[in-house]
Amino acid sequence: MRSEDFELDGTPCSGAEIATEHGKILLIQSGRGNLGCGYFSLAPAEKLGDRFATVTGVKCFADMLKAAVLGVSAAAAACGVVPGMTGAEALRKMH
Repeated sequence: MRSEDFELDGTPCSGAEIATEHGKILLIQSGRGNLGCGYFSLAPAEKLGDRFATVTGVKCFADMLKAAVLGVSAAAAACGVVPGMTGAEALRKMH
């Protein structure tokens, strides 16, 4: 597992990368918001009331910030996150 701390517009973020046999699992956490790659299901976030959005077709954290959000938990939607916005926009709203 690899982790990376960085800032998004001055807001601290933590990225986690887990290698799999054929790719990797990526997650960025910022404050109360989470942005995950396509490996993640929204069902647990819905059950727990977590702010979670998903993006697909990404290979690194920079890709995640630029990618269009596809999935959004109800808690994330309540913060104004909508499908189609970038991962960076979603993290800003969920923070």
